[in-house]
Amino acid sequence: MSNNIIKQETPPQPPESIDNKSVADMGNNGLTATRDSNIHCLTIIGQIEGHIVLPPQNKTTKYEHVIPQLVAVEESREVEGLLVVLNTVGGDVEAGLALAEMIATLSKPTVSLVLGGGHSIGVPLAVSTDYSFIVPSATMTIHPIRMSGMIIGVPQTYEYFNKMQDRILQFICDHSHITIDKLKEYMLKTGELANDIGTVLIGEEATRCGLIDEIGGVSKAIIKLKQLIDERKQA
Repeated sequence: MSNNIIKQETPPQPPESIDNKSVADMGNNGLTATRDSNIHCLTIIGQIEGHIVLPPQNKTTKYEHVIPQLVAVEESREVEGLLVVLNTVGGDVEAGLALAEMIATLSKPTVSLVLGGGHSIGVPLAVSTDYSFIVPSATMTIHPIRMSGMIIGVPQTYEYFNKMQDRILQFICDHSHITIDKLKEYMLKTGELANDIGTVLIGEEATRCGLIDEIGGVSKAIIKLKQLIDERKQA
């Protein structure tokens, strides 16, 4: 009498499958797509969370999670370029500006892609890279800074607002082709936003004024990033 033994075979894994542990180690805001890829993708989505913890139902990008990733990208021998994908409503001004400064000071090539929206403090993040793209349907809102919580009604508060706003304006102008006068005009424009002042730029409008470099999607962004990586190798 023979025993019939049924053997369970493990299905073959595709060669390009992503290592789950590697993805977990990279966190929720970015990963290197495949083992052979030399590009790190960083996503900045929802609201940028800074010094105050936002409600759990809010979709957020926590800046304390992004900072170590940017340091890891700079230190990694495998990663040769950074792709920043944005769909953000804005958020904490100082946290967003800190991330923008970190991206701008990376020694490796960087490219940004605005999908959906790159509003408020998302504008400095979008222009902080070496080259920027926006899809035709995406929008970017430029408006004066705001502050929540208790505000002391003294002249120094107004001066502080002005100084912080100047920092943001200067950063945007230093990392794009828009003039500071045009940027201020957009920021202080009335009649475009309901119950607010500012301007909404849609796709091509953002490229026409020099804020974003080019209209394009994922394929164009990756092609440009690989081009910048090759140029860096040859330099």
